[in-house]
Amino acid sequence: MTLVQPSPEMQVKIREELKENVETRDSDLEHIKNWLKMQPHLPPFDDDQRLMTFLRGSKFSLEVAKRKLDMYFTMRAAVPEFFANRDPTKPEVKEIMKNFHFPPLPGLPPNGRRIIVMRALEPKGDIPPVSEIMKTVLMVGDIRLKEEVTGVAGDVYILDAAIATPSHFASHFAKFTPPLIKKFLICVQEAYPVRLKEVHVINASPLVDTIINFVKPFLKEKIRQRIYVHADLESLHKVVPKDLLPNEYGGKAGPAADINMEWLDKLISYKDWFAAQENVKADESKRPGKPKTYDDLFGMEGSFKQLTID
Repeated sequence: MTLVQPSPEMQVKIREELKENVETRDSDLEHIKNWLKMQPHLPPFDDDQRLMTFLRGSKFSLEVAKRKLDMYFTMRAAVPEFFANRDPTKPEVKEIMKNFHFPPLPGLPPNGRRIIVMRALEPKGDIPPVSEIMKTVLMVGDIRLKEEVTGVAGDVYILDAAIATPSHFASHFAKFTPPLIKKFLICVQEAYPVRLKEVHVINASPLVDTIINFVKPFLKEKIRQRIYVHADLESLHKVVPKDLLPNEYGGKAGPAADINMEWLDKLISYKDWFAAQENVKADESKRPGKPKTYDDLFGMEGSFKQLTID
């Protein structure tokens, strides 16, 4: 099972944290659906489950949910390298899932937060285009919009930096260019109802500090304050329940590769759904007022500092 849902007792706590009022949530959902129908630039969209996930991720602020939804559809049109031709049966998707693990773990800790482990393995040969890796990560995110049925109390990311070495950076990580990283992080932070509660970095080397400082300018301030670097697994186990982790990290959830392959199977099962979503995106020619331009969204003008590794 790729996602265990919160227990009824846990759901009560999650609803409190997300400000979900069972007496008004249906009317909130109807308000959002009616608002969407009145936006000429947004596509027809009748997916109550995804809309409810947006409401929960916005703590039932209708205005925040509207901004997120507008950006969600806008990004789908503005960044085709992330959102077009999303076919999970392509060979490169299998290759990505073999070499890059980013599975949301099935179990939930008592606080109701979803734990996601991200790590790269020793790549064999050239890695697929970075945009394809980011596309696959966002495909998993879209499935979660549909399958976090009762909602969770936020996300906890564990980043395994074991192969973040100077030699790997020179051959592979340098492909993660500043413009691409910025576009990806804007998509995640502005267009998805993600409530990032903690980021835990393990197996860190001196290079990790350099990478974190490089990425920080693209992160919201509150997220920057939630990054923790651990000296060892014992330190991680003090803040993340050990038993919920993959076997490699002292847990009992099974091998990380097996969990990741379950997610590949899940992606493939959504093949037809992803194909049907191709045209579910904004049409800037119909946006009331001034259409949003690429620079409005990403501010790409100007120079980026380059990350150099000695």
